[in-house]
Amino acid sequence: MSNHVPPPTPGFPPAPATGSDITVAPKREPGTFKRGFGMGAGLGLGLAVTFIALSIVGGLFAVIFVAAGVSSVTSAGASTALTPLWGDSGAEGKLRAISITGPIMTDASEGGLLVAGTFGYEIAQQLDDLETDDADGVVLLVNTPGGSITGSKAISDATERYQERTGHKVFVHVEGFSASGGVYSTAPADAIYADHGSLVGSIGVIFGPFERYNDVVATSGSIIESGVTTTGGITQEYLSKGTGKDFGNPYRDMTDEEREMFDAMLETEYTNFVSHVAENRDLEAATIREELGAFLFSNEDAENNGLIDGTLNREEFFTTAAKEAGLDPSDTVVQETSPPTGLEALLGATRSVGSALPVAELGDGHQASTAFCGGAKPLVFSGDLAAVCG
Repeated sequence: MSNHVPPPTPGFPPAPATGSDITVAPKREPGTFKRGFGMGAGLGLGLAVTFIALSIVGGLFAVIFVAAGVSSVTSAGASTALTPLWGDSGAEGKLRAISITGPIMTDASEGGLLVAGTFGYEIAQQLDDLETDDADGVVLLVNTPGGSITGSKAISDATERYQERTGHKVFVHVEGFSASGGVYSTAPADAIYADHGSLVGSIGVIFGPFERYNDVVATSGSIIESGVTTTGGITQEYLSKGTGKDFGNPYRDMTDEEREMFDAMLETEYTNFVSHVAENRDLEAATIREELGAFLFSNEDAENNGLIDGTLNREEFFTTAAKEAGLDPSDTVVQETSPPTGLEALLGATRSVGSALPVAELGDGHQASTAFCGGAKPLVFSGDLAAVCG
């Protein structure tokens, strides 16, 4: 028997080999260049895919990061980001702290003063933006000599809206001074406490001042000397249309008609002020008018007169506020808006929401309040007034 395999028949494929006639061709290994190229191409492709994936993820994080920064900056260039003021940041209970510091103005369009202040409309907006689940209550930290009726009333009205909308309480801590608009804006609070050595009161309305310089001969306005010489000679005249348009001109006397008109305006605002405090602090209007007047009171006298509910330092106040809000003080955090972060500053933020920067920090493109630039009294200011008054 022969193992010889006959040649293939023309037109047909060769017969399969069998037995010992099967020959396996040796596997040909790729050359060094091909092996290196294949490994390099695979590694490069892998790195490229990884880089693209990381770029997409990084881009998403960048978008989220920038979006978070944009969302915490208002159109008026104020930061709304929060930072812990008291307690553990991971606490279950939350109280929102809002500061009312310095003169109370209406909004950012008024510019700035020589000192920091508060924009009443922005404080009101903060309160209106708070949802029931955002915080378990609000604490107002107050140190103000008062300010505009408009700004003070805006804060007061927003406080009442917050209480009605959420069912949460509002607590006040006077940290040195709460006069005039400070009393008006915080009157609806559920409880008002003052730190040691504070002054509270000045329930009244004032408008002016209106100077009258008799027989003026000279005025001066240097850094060394600032005043008016009134030994006779120089006068000033305003040209105006409309009765009383130049009211407040220090070079003429106030007319009886003007005095009567503005006195009636002050009486209306004073009556509103007295009624507001009387209703919210459970006092008689006659007591405020006839006994308290527009005087300032120390802690003890302010409590005896019903203007505050007690004296507490800040630690005691936060602990008491947490308890009265139905929270565990050891598991409560007090949060406040913080100054702008680096990202927020790049996005145009210059201050925390509600706060008004002093003139020295306004920078280019901002103007000082007309209360500073338009006053009739001589001022001492180091610098170029045109830079801040326009």
